[in-house]
Order: sequence, then C-alpha cells, then structure tokens
Amino acid sequence: MNFRDLERQYHILKKEMDSTVLAVLADSKNYIGGPSINELETQLADYIGVKHCITCANGTDALVISLLAWGIGSGDAVFVPDFTFFSTGESVSFVGATPVFVDVDPDTFNISPESLEKKIKEVIKDGMLRPKVAIAVDLFGLPADYMAIKKVVKQYGLLLLEDGAQGFGGCIGDKHSCGFGDISTTSFFPSKPLGCYGDGGAVFTNDYDIADLIRSLKVHGKGQDKYDNVRIGLNSRLDTIQAAILLVKFKAFRDFELNSVNKVAKTYSDRLDDRVLIPKVPKGFLSAWAAYTIRLSSCHERDKLREHLFKNDIPTMIYYPRPLHRQRDFLEGNLSQNDFVNSVALSETVLSLPIHAYISEFEMSSIIQEVNGFIKKYRKE
Repeated sequence: MNFRDLERQYHILKKEMDSTVLAVLADSKNYIGGPSINELETQLADYIGVKHCITCANGTDALVISLLAWGIGSGDAVFVPDFTFFSTGESVSFVGATPVFVDVDPDTFNISPESLEKKIKEVIKDGMLRPKVAIAVDLFGLPADYMAIKKVVKQYGLLLLEDGAQGFGGCIGDKHSCGFGDISTTSFFPSKPLGCYGDGGAVFTNDYDIADLIRSLKVHGKGQDKYDNVRIGLNSRLDTIQAAILLVKFKAFRDFELNSVNKVAKTYSDRLDDRVLIPKVPKGFLSAWAAYTIRLSSCHERDKLREHLFKNDIPTMIYYPRPLHRQRDFLEGNLSQNDFVNSVALSETVLSLPIHAYISEFEMSSIIQEVNGFIKKYRKE
C-alpha cells in the first residue's frame, strides 16, 4: 500500500500522459517556455477565478517571489502559522524579514485569527518591527478562515499572502483556494492535490503590476528580454514537460479526482472510531485532502498506533513533529511557549493516514479496521 499512490494514478492516465510528454520531447524549440506553459497558466487562472497565474519552479520560490514583489525585507514582520511546513517561515527569513509565529486553531489546524491579532498587537507595542504581511496556509487541503483573517489584516493594514501549497481544489462556498490572498501561491510537488512529476509552483494575483513584476523576478529580473536585466531575480521557471503533465492531471483532477478523494475522506470520517479525533471541515468549506489527519489522545498512543499500522503494511506520516518556533534556526528570540499551545499539542498527537483518489475499498477497510481495533485494545489496557 502506498501513502499517496502516484504509480496507480499514472497507470490510469498513462496513455494520455505518455503522449503529451513525447510531444514535448519531439519539439526541442519548446523545452523551455513552450505553449504548454501558457495553456496551463490560462486554465489555472480560469479555474481559480483570478486574472493572472504565473508558474515557477516550486512552491517555496512562489512564496519568495511574492514577498520580493512586495518589497518585503529587513525590519518587516511577517506573521506565519506555527504549525506548518518549514518553507513558509523559511521564505520570510530568506528575503531578510522576520517571521512572527502564530498559533493555530486546534480543529482546522489553520492559523487562528484571534492569535494573529494578538501577535500583531504585540509587534506594534514592541515597536522593533513593521507589521507588513500575514501568511495563511491552507493546511492539509482545507482553506483557512479567510472571512475572519481578512478582517484582521484589513484592520491593521497588512497584506495577505495565501500559501495554498496543500490547498489547491479546496473551496469556501464557490470560491477556490489560491484566490483568497492579495497574492496566492501553490506547489505542484508530486504529493500535492495537483502535483507534477518533479518540482513546480505557481503564483496567483489580480494585480496586473504585481503579475508583471513576478514574471520579471522569476527569470533573472528580466526587462524587455532575457539579456535586459533590470533587477535581481531568480531562475525559477516551470519546465515545459511538467506543464504538459499538469495539463493531463488537471483534467483528471477536475473531472473526478477531487470528488473521489472527498468520498474517501467521508468514508474515513463515518467509519473511524469516535474516540479518534477526525479532521473537521466547517460548513460551507470543501477540502482538497492533501492529508487526512487524525488526532490521538497522547504522543504515546499516536506513536504506538503508527508502529502497529507499520507492522500491518499501512504507511502513515506525521505532519508535523516539530512546530516552527522549535526549529533550530527559529529558536532565537523571546518566545513564550504559552503562545503555541495548540501547535505543540498537534505536533505530539497528529497522524496522517493514506488518502488519494485511487485508494480501494479494501484498502480503506483494512486501514479503518486496524485503527479501530488498535484504539479499542489500547484504551482497555
């Protein structure tokens, strides 16, 4: 059993996938920046409902380029959820700004609007940094609470950057993830809801000037052409082969994968023992289910369950065993552990189960049976 079965997906899409990749290989003029890039950017922008989609080399670059486009740097405070992957905080440090960590909601795992406002007030009172940006992460596929977050950032004059690396396909009402921020980003890492066969990323915005600047920044700060370099930039292009792959996968994603993975998640939620805390999706929200993450009663119970599942050939993942404020490069500073109670608790108790659009009923039943059986036995002991 695979945690996210990309091989099974490939075999189902193989005929169209092989054909589109071979078409790119047969045309050397389009190895870089071929027509597949423009077609993909157009389709993604239409799907999200924004004016501009700019592809790039990976999701981390997408964050970095976005911050550079806003001129974020030394002396600026960027507010980041404490419970997320390292690259969200890393991107802030990379441009010379200071990440200020914010606790998350224990039910949705996403940034807490209340904690965000508290941290903004603390930074303003301290006076050492300029509050500039809040980054909301659509963790595990679920959009953050953008209605509440936008009220906070508007009140304090911050820009909103949506890190939708795990959220592509998620919705609030009829509005898609990657369309909520002043700038939004995503990742096409293979295990993401919409992933390619390597690295890839994209930036989304409705701002024409920002979009134009991002297009320059991602290719060595180019001006009129690649030898007219008007600013310091990056080398961050999406490969044409990856764009061609994504076009095939995007069709499958829209046609049936997103619907299928939500059915898998519903089966888990309906059949797992109610003593396991299942992920919550607020009313009106749709998750893309980058991960199906349960919570156990303690770190010991989580680790013992993971060990039990491993012995039964069921892979699991722990996203994330260490909050950002406990990462080595972020340890400096006067951080009160009481500010991150939810992030710490989640890091000690979460466990992600296999989920993808191609998982079989037999596989789901086996996972559910083993989880429920273990919990029943463990709690008795």
